Amino acid sequence: MPEPSAPPPTPPVSLAALLADGSLGLRLIAGLPDAPAERVAVHWVHTSEMADPYPYLLGGELLLTAGVQLTDAHADTYVGRVVEAGAAALGFGVAPVYDTVPGSLVEACDRHGLPLLEIPRRTPFTTVARGVWRLMAEARHRELRRVTEAQQGLAAAAARPDPVPAVLRQLAVRLGGRAVLFAPDGAELHATGRDPAPGSRTALARLARVVNPSGAASPPTSATDTLGGARLAAYALGGGQGLVLGVAAGSREAGDHTVTGVAVVLLSLLTAPHQGAAEAGRSAALVRLLLGATPGEAAPLLGPGPWTVVHAHGGDTPFAASALAAALGSALAETDGATVRVLTDRPVTAQPGWTLGASAPVGPAALAEADTQAKRALRHAEATRADLVHHREPGPDALTALVPPEEAAAHARARLAPIAGSPALTETLRTWLSLHGSWDRTAVALTVHRNTVRHRIARCAALLNADLDEADVRMDLWFALRRL
Repeated sequence: MPEPSAPPPTPPVSLAALLADGSLGLRLIAGLPDAPAERVAVHWVHTSEMADPYPYLLGGELLLTAGVQLTDAHADTYVGRVVEAGAAALGFGVAPVYDTVPGSLVEACDRHGLPLLEIPRRTPFTTVARGVWRLMAEARHRELRRVTEAQQGLAAAAARPDPVPAVLRQLAVRLGGRAVLFAPDGAELHATGRDPAPGSRTALARLARVVNPSGAASPPTSATDTLGGARLAAYALGGGQGLVLGVAAGSREAGDHTVTGVAVVLLSLLTAPHQGAAEAGRSAALVRLLLGATPGEAAPLLGPGPWTVVHAHGGDTPFAASALAAALGSALAETDGATVRVLTDRPVTAQPGWTLGASAPVGPAALAEADTQAKRALRHAEATRADLVHHREPGPDALTALVPPEEAAAHARARLAPIAGSPALTETLRTWLSLHGSWDRTAVALTVHRNTVRHRIARCAALLNADLDEADVRMDLWFALRRL
């Protein structure tokens, strides 16, 4: 029989539990010659006297009927339709229509393998339904207690000196199967428990590769499969380490997903990278700066890097800055309420909900310059509506490399001397040229009105005695601004 397509969160009741309830007086008379009643799960109760109840069944029901429209000729068709709908069992009331269960119905249930229960006269259908709900409530209470105990066991395991193996052992015990921590290359780092079915170890390793495929841009965070009655599942752990938790169990209870979810969270925290001595060195650098040391004296404690400065706009929660820093693999972040600045030694990637500008990777001594680069990159990202813009230095084949640095700097100072005393004019000219003379995008990048941009550019043209409509003039000024 097919499983119900959408079982409710309440644990189902086994047919054996219903038969064992003496107050109901139910008797199994057909449909289960060999299979145990414990394997038949009842998810709900439905009463119908329709000649064809198929359209009204969802699957997993104990269907109750008194056979108002049942005939011997129709019995086989009726049972076939009930089985096709996925009902778990059929309950037949011997009153008021029939004094005994019709033999044609018994034979049909045996042919189709549909469990048939005889409901005595003294047991109303509402009593059967109430008995099912009561047993469900008891099962739910037991499941909640089991989940709570499992959560407590996992938390206690996480506090042990060997937390990762302890959590895996506890998970395997609670699920009655096997728990494995896979490395990014698919190797088993830790494994414990028993294999619920032959071949489950190989199948679980294969499933782990589904959530951690090499080269995939956005792989799924979890995957499930079955093998010989065993339930297999794989979960990608957080922390960006490429670790995967694999679980194989002989059966799956309603609360197993919750238990496994707790284990995933604990293992993600336990396997996350810890900075240790490096983090202590960075804290020491901050302390030295607060106590009056110069940046050059504190820089060696920060670590050699290279370091990337990131400026960011976005985030709408009090913890947005720390969340962004964690996503970028750093604990070094600060915000003035509008812009978040992060210092990281890892590659910078776009983050959902953020606009980022990233500097070129630099050593500790050049962090001030990198901060300026990140600020400009953020402006460019906002003006071009990009999620992330990296600062780019001219390549070794650039034309500017043909000019000695000292001569280039001297030319820049002389060419830009008329506006050197006005940072607003210099930065407006730089931004306007970088955005190919776009008034609107420059206004967005500088957070000023477009008329202000026009006024400043006109002022620059006048002070520099330059025709900014000429491409050669723009190129010369851009060269000078890059060397200023």
